[in-house]
Amino acid sequence: MTVSDSGHKGERHDESGETIRSCLARLNSLEAHYGIVPDEKDMIAAKLREWADSGSVDLILTTGGTGLSPRDVTPEGTLSVVDRLAPGFSEAMRAESLKKTQRAMLSRGVSGTRGRCLIINLPGSPRAVKESLEVISDALPHAVDVLRGQVRECATEISR
Repeated sequence: MTVSDSGHKGERHDESGETIRSCLARLNSLEAHYGIVPDEKDMIAAKLREWADSGSVDLILTTGGTGLSPRDVTPEGTLSVVDRLAPGFSEAMRAESLKKTQRAMLSRGVSGTRGRCLIINLPGSPRAVKESLEVISDALPHAVDVLRGQVRECATEISR
């Protein structure tokens, strides 16, 4: 899902959404839904709820609206719908991005789950989308399997 006022109005081509599609194709993932919504918290939240609650979507990747601009409200829309946070994804993306640019610390993207769906906010630029997905792509299939209940997370108890 791309969050962009100008993209929603048809005034700008959605390169970041295309980058997500390209990266997911390499992971052999199927695209169930694609959409562009304006930078409006309620519209972002409504679309996230719709897709996550449909039962047919395991992963939602958003792009755009994660910065400090007054119109950047993707994290707020996401936080209003997730049941649990999954901060490791966002932390890993920011940590790796900081190695390339100090501007990475301006990203406010969040990650979390709604039911059995993982929702991850990505930055808005195609380059940052690609770099971010490279960081988390190995963990995505396992995370989706765990959410589906196909893999049990195990805890090890240490005896003394």
